[in-house]
Amino acid sequence: MFLNLPTLLTWARIVAIPLIVGVYYLHRPMAELNLLASVMFVIVALTDWADGWLARRLNQTSAFGAFLDPVADKFLVCASLLILLQLDRVNALVAFVIIGREIAISALREWMAQIGASRSVAVHMLGKLKTAAQMAAIMLLLYDGEVLPGVHTHLLGTWLIYVACGLTIWSMVYYLQKSLPDIRAKVR
Repeated sequence: MFLNLPTLLTWARIVAIPLIVGVYYLHRPMAELNLLASVMFVIVALTDWADGWLARRLNQTSAFGAFLDPVADKFLVCASLLILLQLDRVNALVAFVIIGREIAISALREWMAQIGASRSVAVHMLGKLKTAAQMAAIMLLLYDGEVLPGVHTHLLGTWLIYVACGLTIWSMVYYLQKSLPDIRAKVR
């Protein structure tokens, strides 16, 4: 189904991305902007879980929803990383690795679908773990404040974004290895 509740949640996630970016163009104290952006990010990120759960629960899974959901995730992560890069809260190399992996694996999935080998690059638990680490790190880096005395989210977020970067590389290697036999068979 093209339009059902899970797909509408995915569309809402895409529409919300410019709103999160736009927060930083408001003329308010940075602490307020950070809080607003991080709360919006958490709400939008939760729709990723909700749309999948609802699609399965309501039996409203669709090929279009399966396509759009990871696209929305990639938009959200990439836009947020660009904000964090502009705010000097994330290392440019880390942002490059994460965004580059998203583009590379998306291209690989597209090509594998064209050659009829989509199963080689089906979503794996490693990719889900990578996404969870990225989302948590981005939320912490957007907030960029003290949550408890002596506990600052920037330090936790920086540590976690490096973990996410490692998982990003690991998952990319995993997907490339899984697709290599199909690639070799098709190239011959």
